[in-house]
Order: sequence, then structure tokens, then C-alpha cells
Amino acid sequence: MLRIRLRRVGRKKQPSYRIVVAESTSPRDGRFVEVVGFYNPRTEPETIEVKEDRVLHWLQVGAQPSDVVERLLVKNGTRDRFARLKTGEALETLLSEAAAMAAERKVSSKTNPVVNEAAPDAPVSEA
Repeated sequence: MLRIRLRRVGRKKQPSYRIVVAESTSPRDGRFVEVVGFYNPRTEPETIEVKEDRVLHWLQVGAQPSDVVERLLVKNGTRDRFARLKTGEALETLLSEAAAMAAERKVSSKTNPVVNEAAPDAPVSEA
């Protein structure tokens, strides 16, 4: 049975993950069929990049996502688009919607930098 799951990459104590399609009997970092995305939990906000067309394809042919990947797909909106694809909505429409949402996320993450709110009323010292 095929699974969509995470494959750990990155340096020691600095993990990032590839989202891969692999046989369920393969080891975590072993043989895989295809890389379909990337996940980095260490960024703020966490980075989730998914090849929508490939994930939808693998879900259609019966690949089962792991629990963590399922959560990421729900957060990304891919699981909802898959449900709409099964009801008969056009794949091209869903892919264009996904591309628009990804572009919107990139723009919003660049225009809204994370502000340090640990001490908003702290006095500013001038050197």
C-alpha cells in the first residue's frame, strides 16, 4: 500500500521534511516513489509547499496520507480540494485556486514580518 508521509532531511537538530509517496513497508528515510512537497516546521510561520496536482493524483489512485501529512493537507486546503474533485469539479479549476492561495500566502508572509511582542511597553533606550 502506498503512503504519503514525511521523510526527514536537514542537519542534526535542524529538521525539515520532504513529503513523499512511499511504499508503507519502506523505512522512514528509505526508498520512495516521488517527492510531492516540502515542510519546514522551524520557520515562523511554518513552511508548507505541496505539488497539488501530484498529491491529488496519488490520493485518487489510493495512496493514504499519514496522520501528520493529513493535518498538513487539511491546513493547506488540499484535502478539501480533493473532496471537491471527487464530487466532479474540474481539476484545472482546483489547481488554479491552489496556485492563487499559495501566491497569496507568499505575499502575506513577506509583507507581515513577525514582530517581537514580548515587551510591547518596554522603554526604548537610546545609545
